[in-house]
Amino acid sequence: QVQLVESGGGLVQTGGSLRLSCAASGNILSIRTMRWYRQAPEKQREFVAFITETGWEDYADSVGGRFTISRNAAKNTADLQMDSMKFEDAGVYYCNVILKDGSESWGRGTQVTVSS
Repeated sequence: QVQLVESGGGLVQTGGSLRLSCAASGNILSIRTMRWYRQAPEKQREFVAFITETGWEDYADSVGGRFTISRNAAKNTADLQMDSMKFEDAGVYYCNVILKDGSESWGRGTQVTVSS
């Protein structure tokens, strides 16, 4: 089992930046891929970005070029740097990991609010 705790959420103005962090604990050696998802009010949860254990990363089209995911193996964290933020970036951001056995774990989320 892997436990995930997100942090770094808060209020940011449009055009501003915010950095989220996901801290993993437990059976961290079983983590294959770390991902970020988000969910806006009354909308479905959507994929934001992922990074694999080998450093391969990818992004949703809506955030590509503005968001950067990174992974610190020593600290067991995956950060999401969010720049040039837009109203539509607001929501609860969730950290997710895919383990080597194919199972997944989710964090409880961190709220991001974007204002003018």
